[in-house]
Formats: sequence, C-alpha cells, structure tokens
Amino acid sequence: MARRTKEDADATRNALLDAAELVFYEKGVARASLSEIAQAAGATRGAIYWHFKDKVDLFNAMMDRATLPLERVCNAGEAAHAREPLAQLRGMVELLLRSIVSDVHMRRVFEIALYRVEYVSELSGVRERNLSLAAAQASLALPMPAAMAAAGLHALFNGLLQSWLLGEASFDLPAAGRAAVDAYLRGLGFHV
Repeated sequence: MARRTKEDADATRNALLDAAELVFYEKGVARASLSEIAQAAGATRGAIYWHFKDKVDLFNAMMDRATLPLERVCNAGEAAHAREPLAQLRGMVELLLRSIVSDVHMRRVFEIALYRVEYVSELSGVRERNLSLAAAQASLALPMPAAMAAAGLHALFNGLLQSWLLGEASFDLPAAGRAAVDAYLRGLGFHV
C-alpha cells in the first residue's frame, strides 16, 4: 500500500508541475495564483503546500525538472571533456538549443524563465569557469574579465533564443547558435 501512496504523491506532484508550467506560461509567474495552479492540476492548495513551500519553490522545481536532465548530461560529459573546457562549453550550448527546438516543455519553461518572470540564469558560473579554463589551456589572455565574457555569451544565447521564439522558429536554432557562439569565441581569441 505504501508503494501506491508514493506513486500517488509523485503523480500529484507531476500534475502540479505540469499545471504550473501551463499557468505560468499563460499568465506569467507574478500573476499566477496557487489556487489557479491547483485547480488546473485537479488538486487543492493544500496539495501544493504538501509538495512545495511556496510559489518560488514550485517555480524552481518546474525549472529543475526541465534542466536537471541536461545538467546530468553536461556533468557526465565534463569528465570526458576535462581537458577540453571549450568543447564542453560549446557542447552545452548546442545541447540546450537542440533541446529547446525538440522538446515543447523545455521550450515553454525557458520562455517562462526568460520572458514571464524576473530570473537570472544559474548557468553563468559554469560558462565563466569553462571560459577561464579554456583560456588557460590555450595560454590565451582574454580581452576582458571572464565574468564579462560569460555575460556576453549569456546575452548572445538569450538574443538567439528570443529571435527564434518571436520569429516563430523561422531559422535553424542549433545551427545559428553554433555559428554565433563560434564567432563570439573567435572574437575572444579562441581558435575554434
């Protein structure tokens, strides 16, 4: 019986996350209420509080559900690319862009995070570290601090994604992303 209860709890949690994704997408995070999310999930507000502390915790869990599988792939690749941080950085960006193109949930979650809530990406530390490691490996002095170079890469990514989303997927996002990231890295002095 306990196994069934755990399965029910997991199903309720997933239904709440699915509903949060849809309600946040439709209304924006600030205007979405927990009651609306519970109703969309066919659950109660109490169910939300059973699984999540508050709306912020629910939002973070929705983001984690979409991004943790990508992080696992990137972390698994980190060991394989430990000697090639630039290749790892390029691979992470390409994997993320391909996932946004092919997975409607990933696309919706990123659109929520970028355009329907004030949110700062947590990937900037990874990008900064990889840029620093790649520059050291190439004996390259970056023309700006690594944090600034990582912020530029983040802006490039956001701009590409915004253009793709607003242009209704009118171009090949992974190909454009690969070309733009490589051009940016060449501008920093890398040989890609």
